[in-house]
Amino acid sequence: MQICTDYQIERALLFVFKGMFLFILVLHSSCRTTKSTSDTATIINDSIKTIYAPDKRVAIYQVSIKPKNKQLLLTGETNLPEALSQFKQELTEKNYTFTDSVQMLPDGALGELRFAVVNNSVANLRSEGKHAAELATQALLGTPLKVLKTNGDFYLVQTPDHYISWVDHGGIKLMGPYDYEQWMASPKIIYMQTYGYVFSDEKRFERVADLVLGSILKITGQDEDFYFVQFPDGRTGLVDKKEAMLFADWLGNLQPGPELIEKYSRELMGVPYLWGGTSAKGLDCSGFTKTVYLMNGFIIPRDASQQIFAGKIVDPDLKFEGLEIGDLMFFGNKATPDKKQKVTHVGIWLGNGEFIHASKQVRVSSVNQGSPLFDKANVDKYLGSRRYLNETDPGIQNLNSLFARP
Repeated sequence: MQICTDYQIERALLFVFKGMFLFILVLHSSCRTTKSTSDTATIINDSIKTIYAPDKRVAIYQVSIKPKNKQLLLTGETNLPEALSQFKQELTEKNYTFTDSVQMLPDGALGELRFAVVNNSVANLRSEGKHAAELATQALLGTPLKVLKTNGDFYLVQTPDHYISWVDHGGIKLMGPYDYEQWMASPKIIYMQTYGYVFSDEKRFERVADLVLGSILKITGQDEDFYFVQFPDGRTGLVDKKEAMLFADWLGNLQPGPELIEKYSRELMGVPYLWGGTSAKGLDCSGFTKTVYLMNGFIIPRDASQQIFAGKIVDPDLKFEGLEIGDLMFFGNKATPDKKQKVTHVGIWLGNGEFIHASKQVRVSSVNQGSPLFDKANVDKYLGSRRYLNETDPGIQNLNSLFARP
């Protein structure tokens, strides 16, 4: 048996320690390089999100980066192919190796059923795919939707104002491209009363469904008293002619302006406040302004914090001067050195110091201290106003453009 001397043992241990040190150094260097690469890619990814999807209410860009086998693994989902393409291009230009496992929306599992039309008087759209989730917004009967993905009985959809939220299967009728185009091109009626019904026959004994202001249905015929209508799911019924108009006639003869804004604002007086509501069944503040402008032929942003960025700035000095009927008035917390401005409320200027808004219910308030309708709480939080009428703005869509295509 060979006996090792102390010197030989020390040399052997030194060799082992050197090997371990080199291994740890290489491992640390590799991890640091991978981490550095991941950090840089994250900065690029965050920049892409800021540019393409600054508002998660109207765009999905949830892309994550994970180091894997000296590469980057891209996971998550998005409905913005141009954003993901830009991100991958920048990674490629910087010689990063990556695997793209991002789910593109609409989800391929939907097949052709990437479209839907609201099938009830009002569809309740929620923040999550469950009935207990917060009401995010509503969509009226006949509203066309884009379907992005499904989760059980719920569908993630995008409304014409680009708002993204979940709706249960009972609120919509799924459609493929052909059926959707046929629906969009078909002649329709629009319901003009605050609330009403579709009946099964002329006797009005049996109701097929309820209707709210702005409901849209396909028309299949008419007689002296009724329009014969069809729902997206094929149900049929009759609507009193005195309560509705041919959609094409209504839209073609529509003359949006201060008078019409005030007309529909006052017709909704007394409708109860409902967080997420955009219908005559209940309205929140921005749902109220959105509904009034819808009946003037415009699709405007959903929330007050979005509406304040559209249109033309008026009354920059916050003196309630230079306002015209129909201007949107915004209220909230003013900016401080430590905090950004926060918009929490919106109303519509009616003139003579009065504005109408959804607070408790749709009601009129005043900015004049001597008025019995004086609203000190909101006057103290006034942030300024925006003019939508006769203004060209990408945030203000013409309703005609939505139904102009076949």
